[in-house]
Amino acid sequence: MKGGGGGGGGGVGGGGKRRWKVLVIGVLVLVILSMLVPLAFLLGLHNGFHSPGFVTVQPASPFESLSRINATKHTQRDLSDRVDEVLQKINPVLPKKSDVYVGSVDMNGASSSVPKKRGLPVSPTVVANPSPANNTKIEASDKGGQGATVSGDETQKTCEVKYGSYCLWREENKEPMKDAKVKHMKDLLFVARAYYPTIAKMPSQSKLTRDMKQNIQDFEKILSESSADNDLPPQVDKRFQKMEAVIAKAKTFPVDCNNVDKKLRQILDLTEDEASFHMKQSVFLYQLAIQTMPKSHHCLSMRLTVEYFKSAALDIEDSEKFSDPSLLHFVIISDNILASSVVINSTVVHARESKNFVFHVLTDEQNYFAMKQWFIRNPCKQATVQVLNIEKFEMDSSEMKLTLPTEFRVSFTGGDNSENRTHYLSLFSQSHYLLPKLFHKLEKVVILDDDVVVQRDLSPLWELDMAGKVNGAVKSCSVRLGQLKSLKGGSFNSNACLWMSGLNVIDLAKWRELGVSETYHKFYKEMSGGDESREAIALQASLLTFQDQVYALDDKWALSGLGYDYYINTQSIKNAAILHYNGNMKPWLELGIPQYKNYWRNHLNREDRFLSDCNVNP
Repeated sequence: MKGGGGGGGGGVGGGGKRRWKVLVIGVLVLVILSMLVPLAFLLGLHNGFHSPGFVTVQPASPFESLSRINATKHTQRDLSDRVDEVLQKINPVLPKKSDVYVGSVDMNGASSSVPKKRGLPVSPTVVANPSPANNTKIEASDKGGQGATVSGDETQKTCEVKYGSYCLWREENKEPMKDAKVKHMKDLLFVARAYYPTIAKMPSQSKLTRDMKQNIQDFEKILSESSADNDLPPQVDKRFQKMEAVIAKAKTFPVDCNNVDKKLRQILDLTEDEASFHMKQSVFLYQLAIQTMPKSHHCLSMRLTVEYFKSAALDIEDSEKFSDPSLLHFVIISDNILASSVVINSTVVHARESKNFVFHVLTDEQNYFAMKQWFIRNPCKQATVQVLNIEKFEMDSSEMKLTLPTEFRVSFTGGDNSENRTHYLSLFSQSHYLLPKLFHKLEKVVILDDDVVVQRDLSPLWELDMAGKVNGAVKSCSVRLGQLKSLKGGSFNSNACLWMSGLNVIDLAKWRELGVSETYHKFYKEMSGGDESREAIALQASLLTFQDQVYALDDKWALSGLGYDYYINTQSIKNAAILHYNGNMKPWLELGIPQYKNYWRNHLNREDRFLSDCNVNP
């Protein structure tokens, strides 16, 4: 009986053990499945994991928004690699304690970016055909290369060295970041919001849910009241530690990847929209600053105008010198008082005999009296200065309005591996074609743009034999006539180099003999009537008018590019007789390239009280 009883007890015990083993095996299977299912989500093997796409940060230009790649267009293996890459980027890796205080590159692009009637208005871009010579990649060097890459911001993106490059300006004017902690708080808040919905669904983690919710609310309250690190409360470091600890604990639990993915995508979309808005705003402010007159310059013009009518000083003009062909005559067309003053001062300072120099400044009616008062207050040694109001002349021209030398941005679209190249081409305006009639007694003049600085004596220019040519100018062979797509009509040498204004020796007698002004107006009239702008038509008409009438000056007479090229050789600057600040970044603007500003400032009379009264600080 005992044996039977013992056998029965052993059978029951054996059945219990078998059931226990089955339960253990079932638990192990569930544990393995719980590990495999998240792994399957991470590897993209689950059909429901597919989402609209993953972001690739490869913008074609700084004005294009981030592009998206449709995941369905890739193979399964390629998709898995992309999933791993994206998850590594969005995975909230906790920074070290010291990282909270590390400032990153300044993302505020406002300076500017900006450049008033400050600079010359730039006409619409003239696109040039690529040539074999332009297909080579340009590197930044002391020789004045146009293209290069420099270290970018904290995202390690390259910064293209182009004309008037905004990112280069940002590098030059970089300031310590004042909201590094605030940005880090936002990052932690984004990660906490992504994990919170999953943690909140776990009944066993009610304490973690409460802590996470409390930390999220605290961060939201702080960020609503703080925009810079100085605005943060004193105990913010402890809040950082609490939030980091909560996120670290949340990461130890399996989460619903779809929820995290959706939340982070929402954050990414919001960030994209915000970045796009600030980029467009920055570009708008940059263009606004370039093409409008600064408040300080407007104040200076108004104060000088009032002073002219209040002053009892006599405006004595030596009219005999103004029309004496034996003297050396310069013509400046400008509405910028400071720029005209620097041109004249720098020319006179380097002249052997300034008493033979006569300057004719053509301006508009708005700045006429201010310009006269400035040169009465600031005489230029023994040189003579005549200020003319071009709008008061009665001539055959239908519109007697001041037009400044026009700058054209010429862009070359490179090949697959080459950088885009951009040059600023400065040419005559319609006011230049009035000079033979305005100065009918003169036979030769030198025209200077108001964005130049003279470093040598210019007297030898009157001794040049121009071989019967009308216009003596420095040629720019980096741009050929045939490369301009917009140039049409008439016969021309497509391989001819373009010429630049800035420094031009004009034979007025030959100009009148050949009827250059009439030829220009003929071309201009023939090309008008289409969809092209006046500036584009004027460019074509000027190039065709002077294509066989330009005498090439030596390159050392004028050096261009100081208004957009960051990499001009210092020795080339010293050797040049004239520095030409063609481009957007004029030296009197806050946006001007810093290393070139002193050449311009050295010739500005900053002791005049009106400059300090109007807060003019170029």
